[in-house]
Amino acid sequence: MGIPVLIIGKSGTGKSASMRNLVGNPNFGLIKAIEKPLPFKGKIPCVTTDDYATVEKKLAASKAKSMVVDDAGYLITNYFMRNHSSKGSGNAIFSLYNTLADNFWQLIQFIVNQLPPDKIVYLIMHEDVNEFGDIKPKTIGKMLDEKICLEGLFTIVLRCVMSAGEHKFITQSDGGAVSKSPMGMFADLSIDNDLLLVDNAIRDYYDITVTQESEDK
Repeated sequence: MGIPVLIIGKSGTGKSASMRNLVGNPNFGLIKAIEKPLPFKGKIPCVTTDDYATVEKKLAASKAKSMVVDDAGYLITNYFMRNHSSKGSGNAIFSLYNTLADNFWQLIQFIVNQLPPDKIVYLIMHEDVNEFGDIKPKTIGKMLDEKICLEGLFTIVLRCVMSAGEHKFITQSDGGAVSKSPMGMFADLSIDNDLLLVDNAIRDYYDITVTQESEDK
């Protein structure tokens, strides 16, 4: 059973920057849903695709024990933008939203049910605020949110914020924002937004060992 981890935040709060300490680490790989430069020096082995089948294939084939999908929200957005104009309205649009929800749900099920137990997959997404003031992963709107509660698919949800000029991860629910993690996994409500630190904490908590050196395919 693989472990999916959700990371959300506004633009500029350090979501992609949290990967800065993964440079040169063979146990990490990156799948970009959109092609854009990383906000730090150095490279992480990566592929660029927004096709769900290809994402699943890469997750399964990579020898890297920790994978990042950045920005996973564009798996939803790009599919919508390619297909909404041809769907018209009415039942066809409802069908499109059903497909959007099904695709993302199936990706999480693939991670949980098809990947080995020592593989962690980090899905990075933008955040949004609903009409109740709750901060949640950004999708395509109410019609999709009614189909699936994205954060409910994850045991670990970290929120990126700026605090006193520093990038931080929030590890538990705070101020109406969706953040959560198992009891005792992280020592503090606010921690450095270092994905390597997070990965080590998750592996230590669940007693998961990286069993082999790896490099992304």
